[in-house]
Amino acid sequence: MKTDDLIAVLALESRGPGPGRLRRQIALWSGLGALAAAGVVVVAMGARADLMQGPGLANFIGKAGYTLALAVVGLWLLDRLGRPGARARRAWMAFILLTVGGLAAAGVDLALTPAGARYAQLMGQSALICPLAILILSLFTLAPAMLAARGFAPLKPAAAGAATGLLAGGLAATAYGLHCSETAVSFLVVWYGLGVLATGALGAMIGARLLRW
Repeated sequence: MKTDDLIAVLALESRGPGPGRLRRQIALWSGLGALAAAGVVVVAMGARADLMQGPGLANFIGKAGYTLALAVVGLWLLDRLGRPGARARRAWMAFILLTVGGLAAAGVDLALTPAGARYAQLMGQSALICPLAILILSLFTLAPAMLAARGFAPLKPAAAGAATGLLAGGLAATAYGLHCSETAVSFLVVWYGLGVLATGALGAMIGARLLRW
């Protein structure tokens, strides 16, 4: 019997908490971390001035829709990758469609912008700050989510860790949106996406050790 097959059998026979309970636990712990990150954003960085006004609120909701979708897909991937024998194809397809759709929207946004203004549109006023801020804020969500994810039994711990990072990065990016006043779709997809990607990479490195059998 191969090692992966043996691990799968042992995992299926495990008497640990069921997958539904683990999903709820991870969602709860990472959600509490996201609330902490949001508190840090509001207190230390300040909420955007127009957050409670029509255009500002609409912009925040639009960005949050995208970043929360990334977080949901991350949780879905973690649930599938964390259980031996579970198929992750649909979750991967959702991730690919979300990524391709975002890149397509960013391309349209830049295509509709006059050529001379495209660079400024893409960079905004905080391109160099945004990914780093999201990565730092993700620590509030990544740590509890990773600890809760130890209840799973992934055959590929690095991939499961990356999914955990996607969940944490999406939540951190949502919290950062409370402060960020950038409005361009291209800025959101590229720079928020880079912050989430960095969190996924960090999650993969941590998961390779922490989630390993």
